[in-house]
Amino acid sequence: MANLKSLAKDTAIYGLSSIVARFVNYLLVPIQTLKFASTGGEYGIITNVYAYVAILIMVLTFGMETTFFRFMNKEGMDRKKVYSTVLRMVGTVGVVTTVIVLLFSGEIAALLGYGDHPEYVAVMYITVALDAFTAIAFAYLRCEHKPIKFASLKIANIGLNIVLNLIYFFGLPMMHLNPFGIYGETFHYDVVWVFYINLFCSLFNLVFLHKELRGINSGFDKKMCRQMLSYAWPILVMGIAGQLNQSLSQIMFPKVYQGGNAMSELGIYGACIKIAMIMMMITQAFRFAYEPFVFSKVKDKDSKEVYAQTMKYYIIFTLLAFLVVMAYIDLLKYLIGESYWSGLRVVPIVMAAEIVFGVFFNLSFWYKLTDRTIWGAYFSGIGAVVLFVINLLFIPRFSYMACAWAGLIAYSVSMLISYFIGQKYFPIRYPLRDIAIYTVVAGVLFAAMMLPVENTWLRLAYRTVLLLLFVGFIYRKEHLGQMLAKVPVVGRFFK
Repeated sequence: MANLKSLAKDTAIYGLSSIVARFVNYLLVPIQTLKFASTGGEYGIITNVYAYVAILIMVLTFGMETTFFRFMNKEGMDRKKVYSTVLRMVGTVGVVTTVIVLLFSGEIAALLGYGDHPEYVAVMYITVALDAFTAIAFAYLRCEHKPIKFASLKIANIGLNIVLNLIYFFGLPMMHLNPFGIYGETFHYDVVWVFYINLFCSLFNLVFLHKELRGINSGFDKKMCRQMLSYAWPILVMGIAGQLNQSLSQIMFPKVYQGGNAMSELGIYGACIKIAMIMMMITQAFRFAYEPFVFSKVKDKDSKEVYAQTMKYYIIFTLLAFLVVMAYIDLLKYLIGESYWSGLRVVPIVMAAEIVFGVFFNLSFWYKLTDRTIWGAYFSGIGAVVLFVINLLFIPRFSYMACAWAGLIAYSVSMLISYFIGQKYFPIRYPLRDIAIYTVVAGVLFAAMMLPVENTWLRLAYRTVLLLLFVGFIYRKEHLGQMLAKVPVVGRFFK
């Protein structure tokens, strides 16, 4: 229980920072979808470019975050040397590849369909290279259990991004200022400035992590480097394949879709899945806290029991979050411009996919702890193939709905294969009966929420009652009253 409390504490801090940061980041969605109408396709460009960015960040970190945690917790390892070696590896790859990309930015842009805008490639690649380098410093903060600094920097970075977007889209135009001709002669908003703002924010992280980045001076261990690469390359393959499950649809869509304005349709999909990102926040917060937690507790006798209980509580919490979003989707839809509302039907599908992905991530530790990381590459690769085939066959007919279903099916396939093979190599007795009960109850309540109620306020009240029923069910089944009774101050209300 003490282990779970420690995990819960770190998850709460990471989760709060992630929720606050993502909530603030949500402000970018109404700002950008207001200024870039769905018919223009500009938001589709942003969605498409960031899909490539998500893949690139995996390539440029090449599995070193997980490898870093693994080697930092190995006996006999010089922790300073581990950190310095990883920093130098990621930094060197970033510098070398950035030079190459800048030299051939025109050709790369043409290949991606942006031949008239090589600056998209140049700006975003430099940004990703910086983010990959600072990702190791952020991993160091997690390893050293410094969630406050981690959270503060993440929130400050997003806040800066929002402020700069507000200045670009509202402040300067209202004052009729056009410094350096950034708007052209007609005050036309240019997508590239969204990318420049991100680059500036990445530089912000670099500056404020200068203390942690001094760790690069602790030397480089060639033998350790070879060991790390041997451990990391399957994680790299797994990471790319896993990220393809999230980004491949946005990459493929403009090339496969055959009806009308592809970028306009992609923009609608990209805007609506932002609402579903609430689930991604939870998964990300859980991952930030859980990864170092697992590696540090692997030698404990009750570790498998802790992993099993963690899985159950993760599923309970994410199902609750799913129902909260769907209960108040009529309010949350105002986070995006009205011209994008036609795509809201993808939200429950994408959220369900994120829940499944979180389960897959939870299951992934059996091969990380047993140093069989190649299995992760197999599972994620199979999922990516499933995603590719479904998108290729069904995007031309069903547009972005095919993307949503493809993600859910691909994650489900990867999750199921990982579970059954994992039970052979690293058996854990997960509480499958309880998990099934919670899933069925949540599914029934979701179906009830979707029943037609014409009046908006009555619909919200009705859905709130259903949501409270799920909360009450959790409270009774998990005996939360007994647990809360032991909490200081709060406990007196449950005795």
